[in-house]
Amino acid sequence: MKLVTYEVDRRRDIGVMSKDETWVFPLRAFGMEYKEMLEVVKGLSQSELDLLDHASGLDPYSNNIVGAAMRKEVKLLAPISRPEQDIICLGINYMDHAEESARFKKEQFDGTRANAVYFSKRVNEAVGPYGDIESHSDMVDSLDYEVELAVIIGKDAKNVPAEKVRDYIFGYTIINDVSARNVQNTHKQWYFGKSLDGFTPMGPCILTAGSISYPPELNIESRVNGELRQSSNTSLMIFHIDHIVSELSKGMTLRAGTIISTGTPKGVGMGFDPPRFLKAGDEVECSIDGIGVIVNKVN
Repeated sequence: MKLVTYEVDRRRDIGVMSKDETWVFPLRAFGMEYKEMLEVVKGLSQSELDLLDHASGLDPYSNNIVGAAMRKEVKLLAPISRPEQDIICLGINYMDHAEESARFKKEQFDGTRANAVYFSKRVNEAVGPYGDIESHSDMVDSLDYEVELAVIIGKDAKNVPAEKVRDYIFGYTIINDVSARNVQNTHKQWYFGKSLDGFTPMGPCILTAGSISYPPELNIESRVNGELRQSSNTSLMIFHIDHIVSELSKGMTLRAGTIISTGTPKGVGMGFDPPRFLKAGDEVECSIDGIGVIVNKVN
């Protein structure tokens, strides 16, 4: 089931996508008065989840679903446009990306990764699935893309054993972890170079966790101006969701609504020789099977 934040007739709403993805039904049509997606993540009961799953298969005409809108008539927004906390990100979490990253930095890589690399990404406001990426050309000369599977935590997680992690997952979305490589390298850490305004395209939906098998084994790809750049599968992550959530929750409580971006596979701009960074006018398409596609233009 796909939950979306959207705008129609100048009204912002939270909805569920019909199974054939031709309609969007507002949650209020089923007596659910959630105003923001974070409220849904934190408060949706199992009975409400079941009701929405059933409703997503209904015909809006014969069932008189109030406020139903055709998908082509709505503007999809980032499902969680203003996260309550910084996004937790995984660095170097696909082995082939670890190799290309070391090559770009002219470092030796021994083919092993003993520990997960965590960093955070500030998001004042996430970019919608078809919004623009700000180039920040006055300070960025090496703008890069990274398609990533993001995990949304559904309830407070503290000291969660690996075998119980799936019970804490609300759903999944796509994030393009846009990065300014020169800013990263100048400051010797990733926070600033990952956190500029407009650097977090997200969407097009939240795919609820129960909609797919666990752990998710999904094809993940990116294209720039139609050219395939990244192509992998989330099963190839070095540190998987069970490990990530269990390890993090041992030292800090992961509040409901926490977003964890799980890393990117090889094929980013810095991985080419010479590097192939983004420029104004480029269009970046990020896709993950089952979740959908986001397409963002650099301005």
